[in-house]
Amino acid sequence: MAMISKKKKIYPVSKNLRTYLRDQDREVALHITYNDLLRFDNSIPLYDKFGIDTLWETVFYRQDDMQSVHLSLKEIYGKLKAHGDLSIMEHLYIDRIDLCVYGNTRPLRVRIVNNINDNFDYFYIKQADASRIYGLELEHLLSPNRINYIVDGNTLIEDHIAGIPGDQFIKYHLKDKSLNEIRLAKEFVKFNERCFVRLLGDMHSSNFVVEVTPDFEEVHYRLRAIDFDQQSYEGKRSVYMPQYFRQNNPLIELGLRNMTPTTVEQYQREERALISNRIISAKGTIRRLLRAMISDELSPGENAEQLKQELARFYHDPEFLQCNNMGEILKASLSRVVRKVAL
Repeated sequence: MAMISKKKKIYPVSKNLRTYLRDQDREVALHITYNDLLRFDNSIPLYDKFGIDTLWETVFYRQDDMQSVHLSLKEIYGKLKAHGDLSIMEHLYIDRIDLCVYGNTRPLRVRIVNNINDNFDYFYIKQADASRIYGLELEHLLSPNRINYIVDGNTLIEDHIAGIPGDQFIKYHLKDKSLNEIRLAKEFVKFNERCFVRLLGDMHSSNFVVEVTPDFEEVHYRLRAIDFDQQSYEGKRSVYMPQYFRQNNPLIELGLRNMTPTTVEQYQREERALISNRIISAKGTIRRLLRAMISDELSPGENAEQLKQELARFYHDPEFLQCNNMGEILKASLSRVVRKVAL
């Protein structure tokens, strides 16, 4: 069973990471910061449609501040969604601002609505933790998913990742008669492999969503991570493998019923081949990202020491023992996937 050791500290955005973000057009000037938004006047608990406390609170600002706060948030949405084209703001209004009171980093979630058709969207405002930024960027580069985020100083803006929360999918959808168990089990194997190769930890069912896409004959599934602050932090190898979290056991059992070890290995090889292709396609960008990551402190030294020892044993590869920090361990992990690409 995978266990998280203790509360993770927030790592600041270094000069090297900031340079990378600027080169990738991820750094954008904002008119309001995360800390500004913590200066709310009062709050009320947010309940779901069943009357259950979500552990989020809807926050309110002083009346004389509300207009400027909402205007700044609409500008952020324009920069996040339309590369600064603020003409999209005309028909938008801020419906709600929520604060997560149970998370370590207390993120804010903004619900924004189009007043023409009542269509709504969300985005998140968080503290700019270097671990989370590296996790977002690696997801963007190495997974089949595109990730939309921007940074300004110590403020991180993240686009909402749509899908059914993993814990809700397990609770309400696994018994659905239309469920394609084989396709879902295959996707979990591939998701597990992606997380392990790029060292994204803590992917229990509350930290990923399930995208369900109907096709003309079948249904397709994709598992997508939504929490990235455990990128290359923990020392235990099992933390980077979703298969070891007990919350995911129903998906494991699904795989055991529908796949043989040979089939699982085939899907693992397929996913590593896809990751290899992505590394080749973005070799220069990944090299710059790893260069910044290697120069950063992203975890306690004992975590990196433990992880390199466990990976060396798991892969029977002494190359991991030469690594000095999490950035170098990730580089060694990616190099195993595509030996012919110099990172």
